[in-house]
Amino acid sequence: MSDARRITLADDSLDAVEDWFYEQGLTDGLPIVPPTPERVARMLAATDFAPTDELGTVGPKWGVATVEALAINAVMAGCTPAYFPVVIAAMQAMLEEKFNLYAVQATTHPCAPLVIVNGPLAGELGINARYNVFGQGFRANATIGRAIRLVLINVGGGAPGVLDRATHGMPSKFSFCIAENEEENPWQPLHVERGFPAGVSTVTVSACENPHNLNDHISNAAGGILTMIASSIAAIGTNNAYLYGEPILCLGPEHASILARDGYDKTRIRQHLFEHARIPRAQWQSAGMFGMPGSGNNHFPDADALPMFRKPEYLTIIVAGGAGRHSVWLPTFGAGSRSVTRAIASRDGTPL
Repeated sequence: MSDARRITLADDSLDAVEDWFYEQGLTDGLPIVPPTPERVARMLAATDFAPTDELGTVGPKWGVATVEALAINAVMAGCTPAYFPVVIAAMQAMLEEKFNLYAVQATTHPCAPLVIVNGPLAGELGINARYNVFGQGFRANATIGRAIRLVLINVGGGAPGVLDRATHGMPSKFSFCIAENEEENPWQPLHVERGFPAGVSTVTVSACENPHNLNDHISNAAGGILTMIASSIAAIGTNNAYLYGEPILCLGPEHASILARDGYDKTRIRQHLFEHARIPRAQWQSAGMFGMPGSGNNHFPDADALPMFRKPEYLTIIVAGGAGRHSVWLPTFGAGSRSVTRAIASRDGTPL
């Protein structure tokens, strides 16, 4: 290893190694895979980036994200080397200015970078897009998301109560990585919608809360499903009610199929929810966040009810999950952080 600290412990048993890393504040609280030079070298061999290549600095500590540092944390998270290009691309996306990682890391708001993988690589790596997509059981999802979190802790200084000031946090701050269910998506997948060829693999990062369930097992037509969604997402306690941003509607395949059958594409869904998922002005003005700088009243001063996103196109729609008439709503940090989509690529920018 070139720029990493080499540690020699008098007791190199697994228990002693685990204890040392935990005591140094280098973990997420869970056991880690010891990042031996041999393991890190195997991780680095999966990319043509040089170990000393710098992707940028990670706030709020502003540590330098070298490729070697990412490899060490990917080993600790339990990633296989094949996953490493996804980790690199996700960090590159989060380090773009418009994502505003500093604020995402330091806020009291319970948000975490969600990584959405699209394209052929998602299937090749076994990144889950179907049943239990946001849950446990899949090494790729769990360890790619965890590698990101460990980088945010160990390079970015995101230690709870120190520089990570989340009031409550949430379980997805351990790991937050999914693939889109492109096979059951009746519309263009997210990366194609954002201008990438279908055969290019991408990551999209968005600063999100945990998924909120949207449940309708009865409606057999688009109208009922959309009424349920509009009613559920018009929530005055979320950042999006005041600061807008790019909230995510993750439709389950069954809900998506019904909507598509009834003639709704993403554009029409967005427009419907922009018009109908609204908070009455009197209710909005009675809450504690009324008058916050940059809030919705600046954009809709004469509206009787205020929308949950400033423009229809700011609603991100994806399809993921298995069978069952559930969808999920993911509120976001707000306009202070914008989502970023980036190709998973080699050092010279060639898509993998």
